[in-house]
Amino acid sequence: MNTAAIRDKVAIVGMGCCKFGENWDQAPADMIVDAAYEAYADAGIDEPQRRIEAVFCGAQYPSRGTAEVADALKLYDRPVSMVVNYCATGTDAFRYGVFAVACGMYDTVLVVGFDKPKDRGVSGPSVAVTGVRGLPATPAGWFSHVAARYFETFGAGREDLARIAVKNHHNGTLAPKSMLKREITVEEALGARMISWPFGLYDCAAQSDGAAAAILTRRDLAKGHRDDFVLVRAVAIALAPDPKEDPDFDFLRWKPTEYAARQAYAQAGIADPRKEIDVAQVHDCFTLTEMLAYEDLGFCEKGAAKEHVRSGTFALDGELPVNTDGGLKSFGHPTGATGVRMIYENYKQLQGKAERRQVKNATVALSHNIGGAPQACGVCIVATP
Repeated sequence: MNTAAIRDKVAIVGMGCCKFGENWDQAPADMIVDAAYEAYADAGIDEPQRRIEAVFCGAQYPSRGTAEVADALKLYDRPVSMVVNYCATGTDAFRYGVFAVACGMYDTVLVVGFDKPKDRGVSGPSVAVTGVRGLPATPAGWFSHVAARYFETFGAGREDLARIAVKNHHNGTLAPKSMLKREITVEEALGARMISWPFGLYDCAAQSDGAAAAILTRRDLAKGHRDDFVLVRAVAIALAPDPKEDPDFDFLRWKPTEYAARQAYAQAGIADPRKEIDVAQVHDCFTLTEMLAYEDLGFCEKGAAKEHVRSGTFALDGELPVNTDGGLKSFGHPTGATGVRMIYENYKQLQGKAERRQVKNATVALSHNIGGAPQACGVCIVATP
Protein backbone atom coordinates (compact mmCIF):
# COMPACT_ATOMS: atom_id res chain seq x y z
CA MET A 1 0.00 0.00 0.00
CA ASN A 2 1.25 3.47 -0.90
CA THR A 3 0.55 5.02 2.49
CA ALA A 4 0.97 8.61 1.28
CA ALA A 5 -1.09 8.21 -1.91
CA ILE A 6 -3.98 10.42 -0.78
CA ARG A 7 -2.50 12.33 2.16
CA ASP A 8 -3.48 16.02 1.99
CA LYS A 9 -4.30 15.85 -1.74
CA VAL A 10 -8.06 16.30 -1.30
CA ALA A 11 -9.79 19.18 0.46
CA ILE A 12 -13.25 19.44 2.00
CA VAL A 13 -14.53 22.87 0.98
CA GLY A 14 -18.18 22.59 1.96
CA MET A 15 -20.39 20.45 4.18
CA GLY A 16 -24.03 20.33 5.14
CA CYS A 17 -26.31 18.36 7.44
CA CYS A 18 -30.06 18.38 7.88
CA LYS A 19 -31.75 18.16 11.27
CA PHE A 20 -31.66 14.55 12.48
CA GLY A 21 -34.77 13.06 14.07
CA GLU A 22 -38.12 11.52 13.30
CA ASN A 23 -38.59 13.61 10.19
CA TRP A 24 -42.15 12.56 9.40
CA ASP A 25 -42.76 15.74 7.38
CA GLN A 26 -39.79 15.16 5.05
CA ALA A 27 -39.17 12.70 2.24
CA PRO A 28 -35.59 11.48 1.67
CA ALA A 29 -35.33 14.04 -1.15
CA ASP A 30 -36.12 16.89 1.24
CA MET A 31 -33.32 15.88 3.62
CA ILE A 32 -30.90 15.37 0.74
CA VAL A 33 -31.69 18.86 -0.59
CA ASP A 34 -31.27 20.40 2.89
CA ALA A 35 -27.84 18.82 3.37
CA ALA A 36 -26.54 19.32 -0.18
CA TYR A 37 -27.61 22.93 -0.53
CA GLU A 38 -26.02 23.81 2.81
CA ALA A 39 -22.83 22.21 1.47
CA TYR A 40 -23.13 24.15 -1.82
CA ALA A 41 -23.55 27.43 0.04
CA ASP A 42 -20.68 26.57 2.36
CA ALA A 43 -18.44 25.92 -0.65
CA GLY A 44 -19.61 29.01 -2.52
CA ILE A 45 -21.08 26.90 -5.34
CA ASP A 46 -24.05 28.58 -7.00
CA GLU A 47 -24.15 26.39 -10.12
CA PRO A 48 -23.93 22.81 -8.83
CA GLN A 49 -25.24 21.35 -12.08
CA ARG A 50 -22.12 22.74 -13.76
CA ARG A 51 -19.54 22.36 -10.97
CA ILE A 52 -20.28 18.89 -9.56
CA GLU A 53 -18.66 16.29 -11.81
CA ALA A 54 -19.61 13.10 -9.94
CA VAL A 55 -21.76 12.07 -7.00
CA PHE A 56 -21.11 9.33 -4.46
CA CYS A 57 -24.13 8.43 -2.33
CA GLY A 58 -24.42 6.15 0.66
CA ALA A 59 -27.68 4.69 1.96
CA GLN A 60 -28.59 1.41 3.62
CA TYR A 61 -32.29 1.67 2.84
CA PRO A 62 -32.64 3.63 -0.42
CA SER A 63 -36.06 3.28 -1.99
CA ARG A 64 -34.93 4.18 -5.52
CA GLY A 65 -31.16 3.73 -5.45
CA THR A 66 -29.08 6.45 -7.11
CA ALA A 67 -32.21 8.08 -8.56
CA GLU A 68 -33.10 9.24 -5.07
CA VAL A 69 -30.15 11.66 -5.08
CA ALA A 70 -30.00 12.42 -8.82
CA ASP A 71 -33.69 13.37 -8.95
CA ALA A 72 -33.60 15.36 -5.72
CA LEU A 73 -30.63 17.47 -6.84
CA LYS A 74 -31.24 17.37 -10.63
CA LEU A 75 -27.72 16.05 -11.11
CA TYR A 76 -28.00 14.14 -14.35
CA ASP A 77 -25.50 13.54 -17.18
CA ARG A 78 -22.71 12.52 -14.80
CA PRO A 79 -21.85 9.43 -12.75
CA VAL A 80 -23.94 8.90 -9.63
CA SER A 81 -22.86 5.86 -7.59
CA MET A 82 -24.37 4.15 -4.55
CA VAL A 83 -22.34 2.59 -1.73
CA VAL A 84 -23.81 0.21 0.87
CA ASN A 85 -21.73 -0.96 3.83
CA TYR A 86 -24.29 -1.00 6.63
CA CYS A 87 -23.34 1.50 9.38
CA ALA A 88 -20.01 2.33 7.67
CA THR A 89 -21.83 3.34 4.49
CA GLY A 90 -21.24 7.08 4.87
CA THR A 91 -17.51 6.71 5.49
CA ASP A 92 -17.20 4.33 2.55
CA ALA A 93 -19.04 6.70 0.18
CA PHE A 94 -16.74 9.50 1.35
CA ARG A 95 -13.75 7.25 0.68
CA TYR A 96 -14.83 6.71 -2.92
CA GLY A 97 -15.21 10.45 -3.40
CA VAL A 98 -11.74 11.08 -2.00
CA PHE A 99 -10.17 8.48 -4.26
CA ALA A 100 -11.95 9.86 -7.34
CA VAL A 101 -10.44 13.31 -6.74
CA ALA A 102 -7.02 12.10 -5.56
CA CYS A 103 -6.51 10.00 -8.69
CA GLY A 104 -7.14 13.05 -10.88
CA MET A 105 -10.33 11.80 -12.50
CA TYR A 106 -12.48 14.69 -11.22
CA ASP A 107 -11.84 18.14 -9.83
CA THR A 108 -14.97 18.47 -7.66
CA VAL A 109 -17.38 15.82 -6.39
CA LEU A 110 -20.35 15.59 -4.03
CA VAL A 111 -20.74 12.96 -1.31
CA VAL A 112 -24.21 12.40 0.19
CA GLY A 113 -25.12 10.02 3.00
CA PHE A 114 -28.79 9.58 3.86
CA ASP A 115 -31.39 7.22 5.26
CA LYS A 116 -34.99 7.43 6.42
CA PRO A 117 -35.59 4.32 8.54
CA LYS A 118 -38.54 5.83 10.41
CA ASP A 119 -40.77 5.30 7.36
CA ARG A 120 -39.87 1.63 6.97
CA GLY A 121 -42.55 0.31 9.32
CA VAL A 122 -40.14 -1.39 11.74
CA SER A 123 -38.97 -0.22 15.15
CA GLY A 124 -35.28 -0.86 14.65
CA PRO A 125 -32.63 -1.56 12.03
CA SER A 126 -32.66 -4.66 9.87
CA VAL A 127 -29.29 -6.35 10.10
CA ALA A 128 -28.06 -9.84 9.31
CA VAL A 129 -27.22 -10.82 12.88
CA THR A 130 -28.61 -14.35 12.82
CA GLY A 131 -26.93 -15.63 15.92
CA VAL A 132 -24.10 -15.61 18.44
CA ARG A 133 -22.41 -18.99 18.63
CA GLY A 134 -25.55 -20.48 17.10
CA LEU A 135 -28.06 -18.60 19.28
CA PRO A 136 -30.50 -15.92 18.00
CA ALA A 137 -29.38 -12.33 18.56
CA THR A 138 -30.25 -8.72 17.86
CA PRO A 139 -27.52 -6.05 17.55
CA ALA A 140 -28.06 -5.19 21.24
CA GLY A 141 -27.95 -8.86 22.16
CA TRP A 142 -24.77 -9.39 20.20
CA PHE A 143 -22.85 -6.50 21.73
CA SER A 144 -24.16 -7.38 25.19
CA HIS A 145 -22.16 -10.63 24.97
CA VAL A 146 -19.07 -8.54 24.33
CA ALA A 147 -19.91 -6.30 27.29
CA ALA A 148 -20.28 -9.25 29.66
CA ARG A 149 -16.86 -10.66 28.78
CA TYR A 150 -15.27 -7.20 28.90
CA PHE A 151 -16.75 -6.52 32.37
CA GLU A 152 -15.56 -9.86 33.70
CA THR A 153 -12.03 -9.41 32.33
CA PHE A 154 -11.34 -5.74 33.09
CA GLY A 155 -13.60 -4.91 36.02
CA ALA A 156 -15.72 -2.30 34.24
CA GLY A 157 -19.43 -2.05 35.02
CA ARG A 158 -22.74 -0.54 34.06
CA GLU A 159 -21.79 2.71 35.82
CA ASP A 160 -18.96 3.23 33.34
CA LEU A 161 -21.33 2.79 30.42
CA ALA A 162 -23.77 5.18 32.10
CA ARG A 163 -21.07 7.86 32.31
CA ILE A 164 -20.54 7.59 28.55
CA ALA A 165 -24.30 7.99 27.97
CA VAL A 166 -24.40 11.04 30.26
CA LYS A 167 -21.46 12.61 28.37
CA ASN A 168 -23.01 12.07 24.97
CA HIS A 169 -26.43 13.30 26.03
CA HIS A 170 -24.80 16.47 27.36
CA ASN A 171 -22.87 17.03 24.14
CA GLY A 172 -26.01 16.45 22.10
CA THR A 173 -27.77 19.32 23.86
CA LEU A 174 -25.08 21.64 22.42
CA ALA A 175 -25.56 20.51 18.80
CA PRO A 176 -28.39 22.41 17.04
CA LYS A 177 -29.19 19.58 14.60
CA SER A 178 -29.13 16.67 17.05
CA MET A 179 -32.17 14.46 17.65
CA LEU A 180 -32.11 14.21 21.45
CA LYS A 181 -31.56 17.29 23.59
CA ARG A 182 -32.01 16.01 27.09
CA GLU A 183 -29.46 15.90 29.89
CA ILE A 184 -29.51 12.67 31.89
CA THR A 185 -27.85 11.50 35.10
CA VAL A 186 -25.97 8.31 35.87
CA GLU A 187 -28.86 7.30 38.12
CA GLU A 188 -31.37 7.76 35.29
CA ALA A 189 -29.22 5.72 32.93
CA LEU A 190 -28.87 2.89 35.43
CA GLY A 191 -32.59 2.96 36.25
CA ALA A 192 -33.86 2.92 32.65
CA ARG A 193 -35.65 -0.13 31.31
CA MET A 194 -33.38 -2.98 30.30
CA ILE A 195 -32.90 -3.72 26.58
CA SER A 196 -30.32 -6.51 26.73
CA TRP A 197 -28.19 -6.74 29.87
CA PRO A 198 -26.07 -4.74 30.58
CA PHE A 199 -27.62 -2.28 28.11
CA GLY A 200 -30.47 -0.14 29.35
CA LEU A 201 -32.39 2.26 27.16
CA TYR A 202 -29.77 5.00 27.48
CA ASP A 203 -26.96 2.68 26.39
CA CYS A 204 -28.50 2.35 22.91
CA ALA A 205 -28.21 4.82 20.03
CA ALA A 206 -31.24 6.66 18.73
CA GLN A 207 -32.14 5.51 15.23
CA SER A 208 -33.24 8.52 13.22
CA ASP A 209 -33.80 10.00 9.80
CA GLY A 210 -31.15 12.30 8.34
CA ALA A 211 -28.75 13.30 5.59
CA ALA A 212 -25.29 14.86 5.40
CA ALA A 213 -23.19 16.04 2.45
CA ALA A 214 -19.64 17.04 1.56
CA ILE A 215 -17.99 18.88 -1.36
CA LEU A 216 -14.51 17.55 -2.18
CA THR A 217 -11.99 19.13 -4.51
CA ARG A 218 -8.26 19.12 -5.28
CA ARG A 219 -6.10 20.89 -2.73
CA ASP A 220 -4.79 23.37 -5.27
CA LEU A 221 -8.36 24.43 -6.07
CA ALA A 222 -9.54 24.70 -2.47
CA LYS A 223 -8.72 28.39 -1.95
CA GLY A 224 -11.08 29.23 -4.78
CA HIS A 225 -13.84 28.10 -2.41
CA ARG A 226 -12.65 29.16 1.05
CA ASP A 227 -9.55 29.90 3.11
CA ASP A 228 -10.41 27.56 6.00
CA PHE A 229 -10.69 24.34 3.99
CA VAL A 230 -9.94 21.02 5.66
CA LEU A 231 -7.64 18.35 4.23
CA VAL A 232 -8.28 14.63 4.09
CA ARG A 233 -5.24 13.00 5.63
CA ALA A 234 -6.46 9.39 5.59
CA VAL A 235 -9.52 7.26 4.96
CA ALA A 236 -9.55 3.50 5.41
CA ILE A 237 -11.96 0.57 5.35
CA ALA A 238 -11.06 -2.81 6.83
CA LEU A 239 -12.82 -6.09 7.45
CA ALA A 240 -12.25 -9.00 9.78
CA PRO A 241 -13.78 -12.47 10.01
CA ASP A 242 -17.40 -12.45 11.13
CA PRO A 243 -17.02 -12.41 14.93
CA LYS A 244 -19.93 -14.84 15.26
CA GLU A 245 -17.85 -17.44 13.43
CA ASP A 246 -14.28 -16.40 14.28
CA PRO A 247 -12.65 -18.89 16.70
CA ASP A 248 -10.04 -16.26 17.59
CA PHE A 249 -12.58 -13.58 18.55
CA ASP A 250 -12.05 -12.94 22.27
CA PHE A 251 -14.96 -10.51 22.90
CA LEU A 252 -12.48 -7.91 24.23
CA ARG A 253 -11.68 -5.91 21.09
CA TRP A 254 -13.15 -5.12 17.70
CA LYS A 255 -10.72 -6.43 15.09
CA PRO A 256 -12.02 -4.31 12.16
CA THR A 257 -11.42 -1.15 14.22
CA GLU A 258 -7.84 -2.16 14.92
CA TYR A 259 -7.23 -3.02 11.27
CA ALA A 260 -8.80 0.17 9.87
CA ALA A 261 -6.99 2.31 12.44
CA ARG A 262 -3.67 0.72 11.47
CA GLN A 263 -4.30 1.59 7.81
CA ALA A 264 -5.42 5.15 8.57
CA TYR A 265 -2.53 5.90 10.91
CA ALA A 266 -0.06 4.66 8.28
CA GLN A 267 -1.70 6.88 5.64
CA ALA A 268 -1.72 9.90 7.95
CA GLY A 269 1.75 9.36 9.39
CA ILE A 270 0.42 9.13 12.95
CA ALA A 271 2.57 7.29 15.47
CA ASP A 272 0.85 8.23 18.75
CA PRO A 273 -2.90 8.73 18.25
CA ARG A 274 -3.50 9.71 21.88
CA LYS A 275 -1.19 12.71 21.49
CA GLU A 276 -1.62 13.51 17.79
CA ILE A 277 -5.44 13.48 17.53
CA ASP A 278 -7.29 16.41 19.08
CA VAL A 279 -10.94 15.38 18.72
CA ALA A 280 -12.74 12.20 17.66
CA GLN A 281 -16.18 10.93 16.69
CA VAL A 282 -16.56 7.19 17.33
CA HIS A 283 -19.29 4.68 16.64
CA ASP A 284 -21.35 4.54 19.82
CA CYS A 285 -24.21 2.38 18.57
CA PHE A 286 -24.00 1.18 22.16
CA THR A 287 -22.03 2.75 25.00
CA LEU A 288 -19.88 -0.38 25.09
CA THR A 289 -18.74 0.12 21.49
CA GLU A 290 -17.49 3.59 22.41
CA MET A 291 -15.54 2.09 25.32
CA LEU A 292 -13.99 -0.51 23.02
CA ALA A 293 -13.13 2.16 20.45
CA TYR A 294 -11.07 4.13 22.98
CA GLU A 295 -8.76 1.14 23.28
CA ASP A 296 -8.92 -0.25 19.74
CA LEU A 297 -8.04 3.17 18.28
CA GLY A 298 -5.04 3.48 20.60
CA PHE A 299 -6.43 6.30 22.75
CA CYS A 300 -5.62 4.25 25.86
CA GLU A 301 -4.27 0.84 26.83
CA LYS A 302 -6.43 -2.29 26.62
CA GLY A 303 -8.54 -2.55 29.77
CA ALA A 304 -7.82 1.02 30.87
CA ALA A 305 -10.86 2.73 29.32
CA LYS A 306 -12.87 2.69 32.55
CA GLU A 307 -10.29 4.82 34.36
CA HIS A 308 -10.35 7.39 31.56
CA VAL A 309 -14.14 7.43 31.52
CA ARG A 310 -14.15 8.09 35.27
CA SER A 311 -11.49 10.81 35.06
CA GLY A 312 -13.10 12.63 32.12
CA THR A 313 -10.33 12.13 29.54
CA PHE A 314 -12.89 11.92 26.74
CA ALA A 315 -15.28 14.61 27.98
CA LEU A 316 -15.79 17.84 26.06
CA ASP A 317 -13.25 19.61 28.28
CA GLY A 318 -10.99 16.56 28.58
CA GLU A 319 -7.65 15.68 27.05
CA LEU A 320 -9.19 14.03 23.95
CA PRO A 321 -12.87 14.94 23.51
CA VAL A 322 -14.94 12.18 21.91
CA ASN A 323 -18.39 12.45 20.32
CA THR A 324 -18.54 16.20 20.72
CA ASP A 325 -21.96 16.48 19.02
CA GLY A 326 -23.55 13.66 21.03
CA GLY A 327 -22.60 10.80 18.74
CA LEU A 328 -25.03 8.21 17.46
CA LYS A 329 -26.40 8.13 21.00
CA SER A 330 -28.07 11.54 20.93
CA PHE A 331 -27.36 13.17 17.55
CA GLY A 332 -29.09 10.19 15.95
CA HIS A 333 -28.19 7.34 13.64
CA PRO A 334 -29.63 7.31 10.09
CA THR A 335 -27.48 4.42 8.95
CA GLY A 336 -26.11 5.72 5.65
CA ALA A 337 -25.66 9.30 6.86
CA THR A 338 -23.74 8.69 10.08
CA GLY A 339 -20.22 8.47 8.65
CA VAL A 340 -20.64 11.75 6.75
CA ARG A 341 -22.23 13.40 9.80
CA MET A 342 -19.16 12.50 11.85
CA ILE A 343 -16.92 14.16 9.27
CA TYR A 344 -19.26 17.19 9.27
CA GLU A 345 -18.70 17.58 13.02
CA ASN A 346 -14.92 17.23 12.67
CA TYR A 347 -14.93 19.75 9.80
CA LYS A 348 -16.72 22.29 12.00
CA GLN A 349 -14.38 21.60 14.92
CA LEU A 350 -11.26 22.16 12.81
CA GLN A 351 -12.70 25.42 11.46
CA GLY A 352 -13.48 26.64 14.98
CA LYS A 353 -17.20 26.80 14.14
CA ALA A 354 -18.60 24.24 16.61
CA GLU A 355 -20.02 26.97 18.89
CA ARG A 356 -20.68 25.83 22.47
CA ARG A 357 -19.10 22.41 21.90
CA GLN A 358 -15.89 23.80 20.36
CA VAL A 359 -12.65 22.02 21.26
CA LYS A 360 -9.76 24.44 21.72
CA ASN A 361 -6.92 24.43 19.20
CA ALA A 362 -8.11 21.34 17.31
CA THR A 363 -6.02 20.65 14.19
CA VAL A 364 -6.39 16.87 13.66
CA ALA A 365 -9.67 14.95 13.94
CA LEU A 366 -10.68 11.30 13.57
CA SER A 367 -13.98 9.59 12.81
CA HIS A 368 -14.67 5.90 13.35
CA ASN A 369 -17.57 4.02 11.82
CA ILE A 370 -18.38 0.35 12.50
CA GLY A 371 -20.19 -1.30 9.60
CA GLY A 372 -20.51 -4.42 7.53
CA ALA A 373 -22.72 -6.95 9.31
CA PRO A 374 -20.90 -6.00 11.56
CA GLN A 375 -17.37 -7.11 10.66
CA ALA A 376 -16.23 -3.93 8.84
CA CYS A 377 -14.96 -0.57 10.00
CA GLY A 378 -14.12 2.80 8.48
CA VAL A 379 -11.71 5.39 9.87
CA CYS A 380 -11.20 8.89 8.44
CA ILE A 381 -8.64 11.47 9.58
CA VAL A 382 -8.95 15.11 8.59
CA ALA A 383 -6.70 18.03 9.45
CA THR A 384 -6.11 21.73 8.99
CA PRO A 385 -3.53 22.66 6.31
